[in-house]
Amino acid sequence: MAVRVVRLGSPRGPGEGTRIGTVRRPPRGVPKSEFSSQNWYDIWFPTLAPSVETMKHGQEATSPAQWAAFTKKYEAEMSQPEARHALALLAALSHTTNFSVGCYCEDEKRCHRSILRKLLIEIGADL
Repeated sequence: MAVRVVRLGSPRGPGEGTRIGTVRRPPRGVPKSEFSSQNWYDIWFPTLAPSVETMKHGQEATSPAQWAAFTKKYEAEMSQPEARHALALLAALSHTTNFSVGCYCEDEKRCHRSILRKLLIEIGADL
């Protein structure tokens, strides 16, 4: 059993399980009834998405220093009680079931999901 970190909208892998969208906004132009069938996500969970302000910093980051500033802001948001509880829940679930978490960004290295991956590992999730 494990959690996978994926790009939303990509083809699902075998045994991937429920796909959780850790994004601030739903996909544009896609009817809600088609989110799952088009491989976006089964459950929307914005609790683990960067705030709108932090997300803008990440999208605008062009230098390593700007990306580091985004990382620091996002990690601070994820250290808040609601986010910490959500991360702990996902870590616990990763020991008993398969599921995935993800975002739309093409490059995981420049996406909050790379940081989310690190945070899940730190809290003891099976990846």
